[in-house]
Amino acid sequence: MTDTARTARTGVPERPNLDGLEENWSRRWQEDGTYAFDRTKERSDVYAIDTPPPTVSGELHMGHVFSYTHTDLVARFQRMRGRTVFYPIGWDDNGLPTERRVQNVHGVRCDPSLPYDPDWESPAGPVDDAARKNPTAISRRNFIELCERLTVADEQVFEALWRRLGLSVDWSLMYTTIGPVARATSQRAFLRNLARGEAYQAEAPTLWDVGFATAVAQAELEDRERPGAYHRLRFHAPGGREVLIDTTRPELLPACVALVCHPDDERYADLVGTTVRTPVFGVEVPVRAHALADPAKGTGVAMVCTFGDLTDVTWWRELALDTRVVVGRDGRLLPEPPAGVPARPYAALAGQTVNAARRTVVEQLTEAGDLVGEPRPITHPVKFYERGDRPLEIVSTRQWYLRNGGRDADLREDLLARGRELRWVPEHMRHRYEHWVGGLTGDWLVSRQRYFGVPVPVWYRLDDAGEPDWSQPLTPDESTLPIDPSEDAPPGYDESQRGVPGGFVGDPDVLDTWATSSLTPQIVGGWERDPDLYRRVFPMDLRPQGHDIIRTWLFATVVRAHLEHGTLPWRTAELSGWILDPDRKKMSKSKGNVVTPMALLEQHGSDSVRYWAASGKPGTDLAFDPAQIRVGRRLATKLLNASKFALGLGAADALRAPATEPLDRAMLAELSEVAAAATAAFEGYDHTAALQTTESFFWRFCDDYIELVKERAYGSGAGADSARAALATALSVQLRLFAPVLPYATEEVWSWWRYGSVHRAPWPTTYEVGRAIQGDGDPQLLRLAADALGQVRRAKSERKLSMKAEVPLAEALGPAALLDQLTLVVDDLRAAGRINKLDLLPDRTPTLVIACAF
Repeated sequence: MTDTARTARTGVPERPNLDGLEENWSRRWQEDGTYAFDRTKERSDVYAIDTPPPTVSGELHMGHVFSYTHTDLVARFQRMRGRTVFYPIGWDDNGLPTERRVQNVHGVRCDPSLPYDPDWESPAGPVDDAARKNPTAISRRNFIELCERLTVADEQVFEALWRRLGLSVDWSLMYTTIGPVARATSQRAFLRNLARGEAYQAEAPTLWDVGFATAVAQAELEDRERPGAYHRLRFHAPGGREVLIDTTRPELLPACVALVCHPDDERYADLVGTTVRTPVFGVEVPVRAHALADPAKGTGVAMVCTFGDLTDVTWWRELALDTRVVVGRDGRLLPEPPAGVPARPYAALAGQTVNAARRTVVEQLTEAGDLVGEPRPITHPVKFYERGDRPLEIVSTRQWYLRNGGRDADLREDLLARGRELRWVPEHMRHRYEHWVGGLTGDWLVSRQRYFGVPVPVWYRLDDAGEPDWSQPLTPDESTLPIDPSEDAPPGYDESQRGVPGGFVGDPDVLDTWATSSLTPQIVGGWERDPDLYRRVFPMDLRPQGHDIIRTWLFATVVRAHLEHGTLPWRTAELSGWILDPDRKKMSKSKGNVVTPMALLEQHGSDSVRYWAASGKPGTDLAFDPAQIRVGRRLATKLLNASKFALGLGAADALRAPATEPLDRAMLAELSEVAAAATAAFEGYDHTAALQTTESFFWRFCDDYIELVKERAYGSGAGADSARAALATALSVQLRLFAPVLPYATEEVWSWWRYGSVHRAPWPTTYEVGRAIQGDGDPQLLRLAADALGQVRRAKSERKLSMKAEVPLAEALGPAALLDQLTLVVDDLRAAGRINKLDLLPDRTPTLVIACAF
């Protein structure tokens, strides 16, 4: 511990205040290394957290504050329990969100064909809409430099907010997913996957985001309800028979390769094995049978196109159908028709957008008399990339894949078994994982056609005609990582051989951002970089994250650890819910209902916002409620004032003295129960129950115990010493119980009378509290005294008297056993209630009744 941490007690201020605590204590914690990880400790003494790196693409919102506070509660509790906490922080700054933000902020687009311009500067000032619609083309390197500059600025804003919130991370462990350590780790893991046959390249139908011009993985899909229409088309069978089909995508008619019906559908049994002609284009296509065809949907027979949806891909693959691709990567119909499709009707579609082509085909069908009836409007789910704003297309591309159990039953079972090994908080979240793994239909597509990411670390030989040999990628030595194949040459080649026959070409793609962030335990743990650190922190103890990314971040991290290390990456996963607006809708930028946190932190104080976050249980959605934040501020303020009062009575000098009086022992006995309950709740990752238990006792402590004991505490002698001793123990214990939730207020009070930091103090135990009690303590005695005092107060309130008004005579009526108990605290009750005379009268009433005469 540094000299700063050992400074003398500051003393109690005249007027305690929450304002300004964040700036003071954030600085002190950093200077003192309060939350620094001690890497001399062995693994059994370490609690390691795989902290989510937030995406750096704008502003943090209350959902971030909610979930990251939950993680911090765990970290602070474990630290006070004696563990050295490995608690890093990182920024997920590579990938599409950063690129889009750069495009919007600077009005640029990346053109890899352009040369690097070292003198190019982004226009000063904000970019207008015109510049965004007609962005300036810049080289890949210029574009990446802009991305790097913008992420640095964004990360500084993020760090300022996290520091103000009071996250007890070790800032020396900060990392970025685009930094050299992350790039080397990601590329090393990929090369090892490749060497073991777990990573492979294939030309295949690929989900494609037209707006971002990149492939998209299954885990990144979401269905959005969109308007559409069923069009009934007339196909022509031999002998003049007509076959009707319903489709929402008539523009794919030139891509039709078959009609499909169910094997048991007798309506079309005689057509199976024959061919029919497509309307307008007159192409002969086979009629086939497949179990996925739904006899109850539409006419019962479906048009198979390459490719309209994922079912088309299944039919195309399993029925070995032809390929007729018409939609290009830009979302427009290709300039030339596929083989076998007449050029004349197709010419009207070439170069059109999908929507324009749909209108044109409908006109052609109408003119040919092959559109039956009018289009029937519907609303149906359409697949989107989760960050995109245009429906996905399916195009044939060459991509990199990583085996994840989608096509390997044995691997799928292994990954399901890993899910059963993992401790889930809450437990029911396991079912989401199992549902996702069980429903996988393909391997993980990990390559992206973007720029600001971790490059795929391979090259390809070029043959004498300058064509790449995809089958034998050239790989670097791990000692050279990270590398960029667009700038670095492969072993045995030099830059002069790039792009020439007999030379080489670098893979132009980058890895999916999840392919890097799925390695956060390895990145921060020093895998293959710092073996000493790695053995102390891996596998980690906790993965905290949102439940909505179980299928992406959590699953992908399990896959990577299983394939590389044969183990889980962590022992426990704690899932947080969503933050809802007052209408119970999820907060999101796209809905425009996001509340940004900095203003709330400044207005109400960080402890108040943390209190609101702590009131939400793991895995449960929580509505944003400013009133709950105000309750948190009231609690933190009361903690300051009650502590000042107790210390003003001399509690600081009586910390290790015993509590001898019955009321004091009763209060501490109940506090012992509270400490045990809060500890059990925290150990079960139920911070909400821990807070509720602690807070409930604290208000009784202030409203009842302090009021009952303060007159005695003001005095002298054994009774006063006992009161001050009990106050000292209660204050010390409660400050530590509140410390994970209210780090600023508790640290401030701790500094008034104790040395060091409350966040490095040991977590309170029942043994510690019991040691302060001389003899036994009965928690019911405090509740009995509080009930009696409450009745006296109500009597005064009903008569509109001051609480300081004297009560000439009071009678306590009740069972003899209760009155015997009351005699143990009668002096404290008389003093607190200003009762001149109190008579104890046995009565048949089942409970205690206090009657006051004024």
